[in-house]
Amino acid sequence: MRPTAPPSSVDQYLDGVPEPARETLEKIRARILAVVPPAATEAISYRIPTVRYKGALVAYAAFKHHCSLFPMSLAVMRNLAPDLAPYETAKGTIRFPLDKPLPAALVRKIVKARLVEKERRGK
Repeated sequence: MRPTAPPSSVDQYLDGVPEPARETLEKIRARILAVVPPAATEAISYRIPTVRYKGALVAYAAFKHHCSLFPMSLAVMRNLAPDLAPYETAKGTIRFPLDKPLPAALVRKIVKARLVEKERRGK
């Protein structure tokens, strides 16, 4: 059996995700893109969708039993620990059900915190 080629675009990645996780990730994607500056881009990095702005900003993915958002910042996860308490977290990841995306307000808060980090590092 040949290994599957990695996706070359976010749309291709999402096309390969079964429901209900696909709809969940599409909502996460829209929530992220609603917050990032126009200069932000989408890419596949480490075989998962990644939003880039002055480097990798956040990423997300579907797994067999959950979806994950990767803030790519332990400091952001630490600072938002009270907001993340209802979710299973591990080093660098926030896990949530396949059929229930993270709340839009929480996604905005995470992305905005990452943007602040990126702007500070850029100065």
